[in-house]
Amino acid sequence: MTTLKAKLQDDLTTAIKARDELRSSTLRLTLSAITKEEVAGTTARELSDEEVLKVIAKEAKKRREAADAFAKGGRPEQAEREIVEGKVLDEYLPKQLTDEELREIVAQAVAEAKAAGAEGPRAMGAVMKIVGPKVAGLAEGGRVAAVVKQLLA
Repeated sequence: MTTLKAKLQDDLTTAIKARDELRSSTLRLTLSAITKEEVAGTTARELSDEEVLKVIAKEAKKRREAADAFAKGGRPEQAEREIVEGKVLDEYLPKQLTDEELREIVAQAVAEAKAAGAEGPRAMGAVMKIVGPKVAGLAEGGRVAAVVKQLLA
């Protein structure tokens, strides 16, 4: 078992013993998503810590999107619960890049792409290929794309 998955299971046990309903349900759903990912495909396999992080990030993103939908739908109490669940999952994710750090990385990638001959908005794909591996897990794709568009415009 991967160390991150083991930590999630240990934390689930602790949350259950502490009768922390919100934390235990969030961790249960996340572990369920990890198990679902492990058995997807033709053969069952164990996910690496990196793959487990991707599943956790996907679950956290679902919580943020659900919170927005509930807030727009006039259900603030449900939106607040989704936000808190997202914060529980954020504890397991690496620290996200600040806007300034992200902007700096993207600016370097834009310079590299321009040196390779890519110009203007059509260089988006080339810049994203350079930036992608550098910010994987540290910034959401939508945030990265917005900064790239801004700097290419």
